[in-house]
Amino acid sequence: MRTVTVHARRGEPAYYTLLVQSIVIIGAGPAGISMAVESRAAGVPAERILVLEKASEHSFSIRKYYPENKLVTANYKGFEPVCTGALCLADSTKHDTLSYLDRAIRDHHVRVHYDETVWKIHQHEGRQLFTVMTDRGEYETPVVALAIGILGKPNKPSYPLPLSLRSRLLFEIAGARIRGANVLVVGGGDSASEYCQYLFQDGNRVTLSYRRAELTRMNDINRESLVALAARAEVRLLLGSNVTAVHERDGLPEVVFEEREPEVFDYVVYALGGSAPHDFLKAIGIAFDGPEPVLEDGYETSVPGLFLLGDLSAGRKGGSIIWAFNSANTAMKRICQRYLGPTTP
Repeated sequence: MRTVTVHARRGEPAYYTLLVQSIVIIGAGPAGISMAVESRAAGVPAERILVLEKASEHSFSIRKYYPENKLVTANYKGFEPVCTGALCLADSTKHDTLSYLDRAIRDHHVRVHYDETVWKIHQHEGRQLFTVMTDRGEYETPVVALAIGILGKPNKPSYPLPLSLRSRLLFEIAGARIRGANVLVVGGGDSASEYCQYLFQDGNRVTLSYRRAELTRMNDINRESLVALAARAEVRLLLGSNVTAVHERDGLPEVVFEEREPEVFDYVVYALGGSAPHDFLKAIGIAFDGPEPVLEDGYETSVPGLFLLGDLSAGRKGGSIIWAFNSANTAMKRICQRYLGPTTP
């Protein structure tokens, strides 16, 4: 295996030598970890697989956005969670999910560089080769798998939010200690339902505002749980309601609705989903069809050798942890057929 010498940054030695990788995976969440495990299962040596993660730990979104007692559901929007690859997980607690991924990294000798941010991916003209540039160095590889997810960039409402209410307008509640408060949750997906359940269990008065008249974006379990709470008057549902503004009133958020009188809450929690990093993907050269990237078989983009995994491959319907695992398995089959060929330890 040949080597390449790269310039170091941020206090690293002036120069250091890195092995050319068979595959570089960007993102150490469920999809990225699964991609590394699938690579190992396909016979790729551990030293020729590299996972780059900008956070200090794997599965950053699960750690940040999931409260401790929130269930990580395998079943998604009513679809049976059928596993096709090396990793599989049933409905699990946050702790059990992270422990399972810990073991996957350890047992398969997955090499992860934490605290390393990718800022550019350069495709070499006329060659099946990429240079992945980070804040710590550069890596050459014929295949790149992007598994960066979308939860790290939560969607925000179209109206401005007062800076003075920053501590009371939340986009995740994993680190928040909300007790005995009057809380509005805005959104209609699985996270919105799970936030309502979690907040009610912690003794809060919870209201859900959703712009549609029916809860069509949740899986069956979350929808039934939320409807049951509403039937017992333990959660108030404002379906078909649209929030148009938030103002400060005596240090609290006053929420303006299009269809009803304004109300004051102690906290507003937004569960509006996340958005794909379109600018980053387009800068690499990935073609788009409207708002969605163009994907070929195996979730390969219009750039040969560049794959999207997990949420990035799921489109508007969104993904799940099983989708993340299965997308890696599907992509790995394509990678083996087209790019890696026979591998030897």
